[in-house]
Amino acid sequence: MKVGFISLGCNKNLVDTEKTIALFEEHKYEIVNDPQEAEMIVINTCGFIQSAKEEAINTILEMAEYKKKNCKYLVAMGCLVERYKEELEKSIPEVDLFIKYSSYNTLWEQIENLINSNTKNTQKPFEDLTNRVITTGSQYAYLKIADGCSNCCTYCAIPKIRGSLKSRKMESIIEEAKELVKKGYYEIILTAQDTTKYGVDIYNKPMLAELLKKLCEIKEIKWIRFLYAYPETITDDLIEVMKQNPKVCHYFDIPIQHISDHVLKRMNRQSNGKSIRDLIAKLRREIPDVILRTTVMVGFPGETQQDFEELYKFLQEAKFDKLGAFSYSKEEGTPAYKLDEQIHPATKKSRYNKIMQLQQRISKENLEEKIGKTFEVMIEGITKNQKYYVGRSYMDTPEIDGVIYIENTKKLGMEQFINCKITRVNDYDLIGIIEK
Repeated sequence: MKVGFISLGCNKNLVDTEKTIALFEEHKYEIVNDPQEAEMIVINTCGFIQSAKEEAINTILEMAEYKKKNCKYLVAMGCLVERYKEELEKSIPEVDLFIKYSSYNTLWEQIENLINSNTKNTQKPFEDLTNRVITTGSQYAYLKIADGCSNCCTYCAIPKIRGSLKSRKMESIIEEAKELVKKGYYEIILTAQDTTKYGVDIYNKPMLAELLKKLCEIKEIKWIRFLYAYPETITDDLIEVMKQNPKVCHYFDIPIQHISDHVLKRMNRQSNGKSIRDLIAKLRREIPDVILRTTVMVGFPGETQQDFEELYKFLQEAKFDKLGAFSYSKEEGTPAYKLDEQIHPATKKSRYNKIMQLQQRISKENLEEKIGKTFEVMIEGITKNQKYYVGRSYMDTPEIDGVIYIENTKKLGMEQFINCKITRVNDYDLIGIIEK
């Protein structure tokens, strides 16, 4: 049977999709990219915030149209299904099978039972599956080191969907990393809901620094980066590991969410305005070429104009290299759902727009400071008009951050590393030449 996959949401979801594709391949199913060819379509859904839920439902309905043609089975799995399985079964009968995240250990049995009844489950626990079909190209791969979250931020449904923090054993992570480099992947991106809490549940202390040291011992790895580093668990050990090991990219992705103590407390965040400011100053002092990315939320219930202005002023001063913003989404089942002082949608939109306009100016200013400097760049592609190669440096997480365009003055191989001198910029990307 020919099977097509659609993966929605975060890179942690993508890893689950890649494991599922591998399960199908192991059972001799043919994987296709065109839904018109697929006899079965599997959609891995996101259910984090309202916009993600709408995207997932629209995708399911769009794929349901193919059941009128070649497709025989439509399957939906993932976070949206975990939250709303019963409602989805009633409202979208075109879907033949809904698989909750919490039942992934019997995922293959459920698939087989859909097609052939009375199949015995022989699947390993899902978290122990290391075979994956990498869908991100040939340069980099995500490596999930933990799932779930125990932080219990009042706006977030992740603990309700995926449970509390569940770290993987370090040996299992190292084994998977070695398998990835055997397949030719030389950039490893560690991901979890909170990477800096890795190990707290099974080793009784944060172990990300120790994990990074062991990964750096794998000779074939060129770059290692980690995402979603919560500010309160960025330790001196972690900073030192980054300073001492050239394979660890000088890049921190720190979702601060806000700077106002009033808002942070209502969010049940573990950091405060002072600790965040101190951390940013410390990182820039200890690692002068560090790239800082953050995420902020506007319109959280009770956010006053004064709170927003404090955030805006802080972002003006902090000048983050990369920044993502989003408006608060009222999610049922979270403590913030019942909070008073919900913010009007128009106010949220206005505040979001102001933050993004500010960051556009800051981003360009930060990039202009790179003009004249030389960076090691990994070549990943070429523009349609062949005028520029497209690459990334340690400063850029794939699919999230900008890229570097390199003038095509000599033939380069894909995945080749070259030195690039920056000559000019646009709002979010750098443009340069090959340095001889």
